[in-house]
Amino acid sequence: MTKPTTDTIARLSRISLRDVWKHEAYDFTTWLQDNLDVLNEALGLTLSSAEREQSVGDFSADLLAEDEGGQPVIIENQLRSTDHDHLGKVLVYLSNLDARAAIWIASNPRPEHIKAVSWLNESDLADFYLCKLEAVRIGDSPPAPLVTLIVGPSPESRQVGDAKKKFTERHHLREAFWTGLLDFIPQKTDLHANLSPGKYSWLGTSAGHTGLGLNYVVSQNSARAELYIDRGKGSGDENLQIFDALHSEKEAIEESYGGALTWQRLDEKRACRIKTADVPVGYRDEENWQDAYPTLVDRMIRIERALRSHIRELRL
Repeated sequence: MTKPTTDTIARLSRISLRDVWKHEAYDFTTWLQDNLDVLNEALGLTLSSAEREQSVGDFSADLLAEDEGGQPVIIENQLRSTDHDHLGKVLVYLSNLDARAAIWIASNPRPEHIKAVSWLNESDLADFYLCKLEAVRIGDSPPAPLVTLIVGPSPESRQVGDAKKKFTERHHLREAFWTGLLDFIPQKTDLHANLSPGKYSWLGTSAGHTGLGLNYVVSQNSARAELYIDRGKGSGDENLQIFDALHSEKEAIEESYGGALTWQRLDEKRACRIKTADVPVGYRDEENWQDAYPTLVDRMIRIERALRSHIRELRL
């Protein structure tokens, strides 16, 4: 076999798409309709039966093909950079034509649209493919299409989507839990008055000094009341000093509280806490929220009362 030399190895060159397909709809879309194998090879699909100009209101999808299961697949073409208009059209076509996948082909996929398609693939609504189209030739050969997948569906993107969905659900549940608690609190105390429900795991008010918070904390299956000590960045030693001062009065504080408290100095962390026992009801136990609120608020009232005079005496 003859060894290739620089004289026998041709160069790959790129040429303007408009030199190959003068008109996007009349030339490129027509060509792609007859050459779906190019797209199938690039994306690992088995598309067939492509039809042009499928109407959706005042707009028309460039191509509507079928996958191997006979499900519709949208194909939208651009011989230029991606734009918001075409992204909107793809979504409209998907929803109105009940397609299971959409393929968006453009000469220059812009970063914001790559990110948008990646985000869409986190859902289970449909599969989204964004492809870069180029025209190339080797030496003086006829031009050839080069289709590159920029972003497409994957198990990893679905996992990210599932995680985000659970995260959003958690926020909604916590906000609902706090809403119910804030509705109940005024029946028992003025503590935590005028607060708004949030999406985070804690809801708190000042214990009388900056960085000392009387917090309600909720997790999936439990909730509690606590004093949280964190005077801010660089305050680790000061937080420990405050904790130690209160801990030196542990017996008196717990006697006033009416039971044992959990004292967490948390040497390896910046903050410290003194917390009540958990109420075995969390944000995922919605049917038991109303039964848990009285116990939770009672423990907050008692820990605030037990700590009040001791906090007042702190030299801060």
